[in-house]
Amino acid sequence: MNDGAARQRDAAGSVVEGESATQGGGEGSFFWSLVRAAQPLRRHPWLADAVGVAMFAVALVLRFAVDGELPPGFPFLTFFPAVILTTFFCGLRPGVTCAVLSTFAAWFFFIGPANDMRVDGQTLLALGFFVVIAAIDITLIHFTFSAADRLRTEKETTARLYENQRTMFQELQHRVANNMQFVAALLTLQKRKVGQDARQAITALDEARSRLDTIARIHRQLYAPERLDLPTDQYLRQLCCDLVTASGTAGIRSTVESPNLPLSVTQLTTLSMLVAEIVTNSLKHAFVEADSGVITITVLPAGPGRYEMTIADDGRGLPPDADLSRSDGLGWRIIQSLAAQLGGKVELASRVEPSRGTAVRVQFALA
Repeated sequence: MNDGAARQRDAAGSVVEGESATQGGGEGSFFWSLVRAAQPLRRHPWLADAVGVAMFAVALVLRFAVDGELPPGFPFLTFFPAVILTTFFCGLRPGVTCAVLSTFAAWFFFIGPANDMRVDGQTLLALGFFVVIAAIDITLIHFTFSAADRLRTEKETTARLYENQRTMFQELQHRVANNMQFVAALLTLQKRKVGQDARQAITALDEARSRLDTIARIHRQLYAPERLDLPTDQYLRQLCCDLVTASGTAGIRSTVESPNLPLSVTQLTTLSMLVAEIVTNSLKHAFVEADSGVITITVLPAGPGRYEMTIADDGRGLPPDADLSRSDGLGWRIIQSLAAQLGGKVELASRVEPSRGTAVRVQFALA
C-alpha cells in the first residue's frame, strides 16, 4: 500500500517536472524573453507613452532622411515599424497614439504636398490602408500580450496549487504520525491509571475514544479545502460548534473573539487540539446540572509574536480548594503538553465571581 502510493507520487512528480521543463523551455525562447523585457515598460504609468512618442519622432526623422532616396508611394515606410515596436514594448495606448501621430504626419509631410494638401479619394485610400494595417497589427499584438498574461497567471496559480498540495500532503503525513504517537502515549497513561478496576478501564476507553473523535474532527476541519483560508475566529467558532454538537449539550453556545493569526498548519493543529481539550472539559464538567451556558474564547496580543488566549465558561466552577497546577489528571497534563508545544504556558485565570465558572489562560508564541 505504501510502496504503491510512493510510486504514484513519484510518477506524479515526474509528470509535473516534465511539464515544468517543457514550459520552462518555452519561456526560454527569444519571444518570451522579449515579452518579459517589455513588461516593466508596459506597466509604467507614463514612461511607456513618452517612449511611444519618441519612437514616432525617430520614425519621422528617418522618413525625412530617406525621402530623397525613395520613389513616390512610400509615405508610411518608417511608420509601420514604429507602430509595431511601440505597441509591443509600450502597450496599447502608446501604440494607438503612435499610429494616430504617424497617420497625420504621413499625410501632412509626404502625401498632402503632392496633392496641394487636398483630401481626395486616392489620399483617403492611402490613409485608410495605413489605418487598417496599423489597427490589425495593434490588435494582434495586444491580444498576444493579453494571452501571455493569462498564461503566466495560470502557470503561477498551477505552480502555487501544486506546491500547496505537496506541502499539505507532507504536513498531513507528519501530523498523522504525531497524532498516532499522541494516541499511543494517551493509552499508555490510561493503562497505568486503570490497574485492575474494570470500571476504570471502561472509562479510560471511553475517554480515549472521545479524544480520537476530537482528533479526527480537527483533521477534517484542517484539511477541508473550503476551510483552508478561514480567519482564525471563524475557524475556532466552527470547531467549538462541532464540539458542542458532538457533546449533545444543545443549550450551550460559544463566542469567539480573535484576530486572524498567521499560524502554520502545525501550529493550528496544536492550537485546535488545545482548544478542543479545554472546551471538552468544560462541556463535560461545567454544565452538569445546567440546561444552558456560554463558553467564551478571547485571543489578544501579548507582545511581539505572542498572544494570550482565554477560554472561559459560566458553569458551576471549580471547588474552592481545587489546585490544577498540582493536579496529575490526564486532561490537565495534555493541556500543559500542548501549550508547551506552542512555546507557552497555561494557568487558571481569576474570575470576577470565583464560584461561578472557570477560565483558563494560555500564552503562546508564533513561530
